Amino acid sequence: MKLILTAAVENLGEPGDIVEVKDGYGRNLLLPRGLAIPASRGAEKQIEDIKRAQEQRSVRDLDHAKELRDQLDQLQGVTVKVRTAENGKLFGSVKPADIVDAVEAAGGPALDKRRVDMPKGLVTSTGGYQVKVKLHDDVEGKVNFEVVGA
Repeated sequence: MKLILTAAVENLGEPGDIVEVKDGYGRNLLLPRGLAIPASRGAEKQIEDIKRAQEQRSVRDLDHAKELRDQLDQLQGVTVKVRTAENGKLFGSVKPADIVDAVEAAGGPALDKRRVDMPKGLVTSTGGYQVKVKLHDDVEGKVNFEVVGA
């Protein structure tokens, strides 16, 4: 099945890429979730226009990404409050959305939760941690945060 991606799909491609996937994967996952549209001549022309517009914005986005990285480096006091046991172990988990909310609450820039690279099993108890945020293809920022009991 030939599809055009409308959103970034891990291990498959970026928005605007034309990909060939198995029928079941496209029909049952990509199309219902709005991650892709069926490939046709009209859709391909539309995607070319979108890609051209993205290329024009990419230089501006790179400068903006560097500014965001500098803001994240200077950011202090990012705390994520979670429920904990008496020994400091977490009852739940810290999600990328929690980190994004904490960054905004500390006066930082608005980030996309899908860009936060959170390794599995990173946050297991209270304390200080660091995660990477992919701001652009060439720019990666780091967020230092502290997990405290609520």
